[in-house]
Amino acid sequence: MDTINTADRQAYRRMTTDEQRAHFLKTGLFEAGKLNVLYSDVDRAVVAAAVPTTHALELTGGKEMACTFFHERRESGVINLGAEGKITVDGTVYQVGPRECLYIGKGAKNVSFASILPTAPAQFYLVSYPAHAAYPTTHATAEQANRVETGSKKDANQRTINQFIRPGKIQSCQLVMGYTQLAEGSVWNTYPPHTHDRRTEVYCYFNLPENGRIIHLFGEPDETRHLVLQEKDVVFSPAWSIHSGVGTGAYCFVWAMGGENQVFEDMDPAKIR
Repeated sequence: MDTINTADRQAYRRMTTDEQRAHFLKTGLFEAGKLNVLYSDVDRAVVAAAVPTTHALELTGGKEMACTFFHERRESGVINLGAEGKITVDGTVYQVGPRECLYIGKGAKNVSFASILPTAPAQFYLVSYPAHAAYPTTHATAEQANRVETGSKKDANQRTINQFIRPGKIQSCQLVMGYTQLAEGSVWNTYPPHTHDRRTEVYCYFNLPENGRIIHLFGEPDETRHLVLQEKDVVFSPAWSIHSGVGTGAYCFVWAMGGENQVFEDMDPAKIR
């Protein structure tokens, strides 16, 4: 497990590009045949990517997390960004197809990831936050997501928000998770920019066109910075930072939040002027 320490709202203003990337961005998380785990000081969020090929990959805890098993005091959301796969939680096998979600509740002791075909592996993206209450492990297909159509073609931000883990859908302690898909011809996400003073957020961009890139905006409204991202890069967004982005073409991104509440609309927009 690697650790990423993000910068505070003063330090980021003086950072070079390399320093900003080191403190807010993780690249190369998805590797064939491996399960990579990243611990962040942003609300103690943990991000992991499992790409099983010939054998299952087990999610374990240990001394570095001060636990005897990963979900001892945590909950997780998993979205499959690859081909058909399966996740086994305490002996129960869940078939998780492309862009389907599995919520894993606090107390789950044994979790492993496998692909149906080693030559076409699943790509499981996991985000975990601390939890003080236990809720049942729940699987949701893409059709079971709460779908919100928003934006417009005129403003180049027409998109579908697919909400899986949130009040009224999959119940959790504090985790909120889903993914957004931009329509062809749209490039802006999460516009206008905003902050979540009561929550932090983690992004994983995917389904970019060949040679596609994302300009991810962050920082405070009066002192913005940007990161140039590629396929399956992961960005950490502290509560004080705006987040917005624009791509070289249509794309998707997984969003996951943890904090004081689970109201999806709880945000503080930045005035564009």
